[in-house]
Amino acid sequence: MKAFRRSIAIPVIAAIALMGVAWVAGSVHASTEQQSDTYELLDLLGEVFERVRRDYVEDVTDEELIEAAVQGMLSSLDPHSVYLPPKNFQQMQVQTRGEFGGLGIEVTMERGYVKVVAPIDDTPAYRAGVQSGDFITHLDGTAVQGMTLSQAVEKMRGPVGTDLTVTIAREGREPFDVTITRDKIRIQSVRNRVEDDVGYVRITTFSEQTEEGLKKSIAEIQDELGDNLKGYVIDLRNNPGGLLGQAVAVSDVFLERGEIVSTRGKETENAQRYQATTGDLTNGLPIVVMINGGSASASEIVAGALQDHGRAIVLGTRSFGKGSVQTIMPLSRNGAAIKLTTQRYYTPSGRSIQQKGIEPDIIVERARLEILDGERRETHEEDLVGSLQNENNEAGESDAAAEDETAEPEDYQLSRAIDLIRGISLYESRSFNEG
Repeated sequence: MKAFRRSIAIPVIAAIALMGVAWVAGSVHASTEQQSDTYELLDLLGEVFERVRRDYVEDVTDEELIEAAVQGMLSSLDPHSVYLPPKNFQQMQVQTRGEFGGLGIEVTMERGYVKVVAPIDDTPAYRAGVQSGDFITHLDGTAVQGMTLSQAVEKMRGPVGTDLTVTIAREGREPFDVTITRDKIRIQSVRNRVEDDVGYVRITTFSEQTEEGLKKSIAEIQDELGDNLKGYVIDLRNNPGGLLGQAVAVSDVFLERGEIVSTRGKETENAQRYQATTGDLTNGLPIVVMINGGSASASEIVAGALQDHGRAIVLGTRSFGKGSVQTIMPLSRNGAAIKLTTQRYYTPSGRSIQQKGIEPDIIVERARLEILDGERRETHEEDLVGSLQNENNEAGESDAAAEDETAEPEDYQLSRAIDLIRGISLYESRSFNEG
């Protein structure tokens, strides 16, 4: 019977390919006793495989069983290690190039539910009001518990123009349904605009186009504002991350020298350190980096690097806390791959942000400004009966005008970041003049 089980285990392990290679490679240096234990465990795998194949109430293909075994093995390691069937692998490759189909959300798995890391700007999910931190409990009425992350993502994707009803659990609310129409997601990873004398750059993800888009944005802002430019706000809020190389390149845009990030895995000889090259494209102007709980992975690398070097002030709320690096490993079978956590990354000061995130230098929660009602408005000299007129016969500024100037901003955190840039610029200009 043992020989029979081993004959089943061998093709199972061969189908899993990478796992088999790892076990065989590991066993070369293992003791005889360890080899025996490994073969016994392979016998166990083969026995379970054959029992399910023979006795399960419904027909299940060998491919389904093997892929489920691989997926279960990887998902037991951490939330970011997954098996990528050929279709999912192809979609992931398209996504890193900056274009893919679906709803437009970056997700992870937590407590058996799909958790939204961040909605991607200007996508169906973003327009439908999906927020960072939301939990997706059902997809078209089907519970996500019991699904793998890859299965849930595959169900969220589909033909352009079709609808998907997503059940969302959000803190402080009863679960509710949102119907989202799938669309082709084309990501412009970098956008920019000017806010009077401050350059605003929004980075939504770290795809292959991000570095180029950032350099273009900086050039456009410099051309528009010229010598009036006071500094930059780099908005990484709800940016779920992306390519490590792009995080390094984006950080390098703002740094003249020094380490950007280091990565370390199981084997110390595989540790890597990424260094900045000469040339700060922003010419040393003040920078504020905005983050929140939806800023993850590559976003945290950039924020941590600029914070540790004192190159930027980080403003907002604590970031997501994903301090690991995943490597995509294509498999020999059918164009499939695995995404495996292979390293942890560390900021220039040696910090690991895993489960801790980047703590902002200045904490600014999401908020909004409200004008106080008329009963509590401020009193000025011109309101006093019999007060002297202005010698130039100029009337005092009316409350109406003041209220117009302080109309509620759309983004409170951004307003504070812009104020901070102007404050730093003013302080630096006064210090220079006094010197």
